[in-house]
Amino acid sequence: MSIFIPTYFSPISQFSEIVKKDTVTFEMEDNFQKQSYRNRCYIYNSNGKQLLSIPVKHKITDGRKKTKDTLVENDFPWQDQHFKSLQIAYRTSPFFDFFEDDLAIIFEKKYKFLQDINIDSFLFVADALQLDINFIKTKFFILDSKQQDFRHLAEVKKQPKKLVDNYIQMFDDKHGFLPNLSILDLLFMEGPNSISYL
Repeated sequence: MSIFIPTYFSPISQFSEIVKKDTVTFEMEDNFQKQSYRNRCYIYNSNGKQLLSIPVKHKITDGRKKTKDTLVENDFPWQDQHFKSLQIAYRTSPFFDFFEDDLAIIFEKKYKFLQDINIDSFLFVADALQLDINFIKTKFFILDSKQQDFRHLAEVKKQPKKLVDNYIQMFDDKHGFLPNLSILDLLFMEGPNSISYL
């Protein structure tokens, strides 16, 4: 069993481990941490690296806030902004048109919980990559993981040093290669070839 934290259009480092599995376990009982990939991803636009962050709020409870209880702040039009940012950044990429309609569904659906977006973004990418991967959700927090533990890949500051080889990116002639962006960057540039990079 391999354990991961569901993230928002996961970084390439996380998907490079997911593609090696038949089944992944998603940690549903962890505590929410700010500035993690739980509610953010990075894409490549004409100015370089761009952050897309889902605004969140928490249920009013005492103590730590669980990620599964984290609510999406929908008073702010974040979905429109994220989708427009993706369209502007990738509309001339080789494969954006191929995935745009399916991707739009995620940005049109109204979400209450952050975890639901993250699971939907995982399912979108798994389908786009034609991966036959099952997932299960934890019922309690796994402290001592005897399986492969990849939960650290949800943390922005705990990424592996060696990532996938360079691939052609939209603006690499201006800003150079940017490693470990959202899996969407690889998908829109490489399409079906993405799997060989991962």
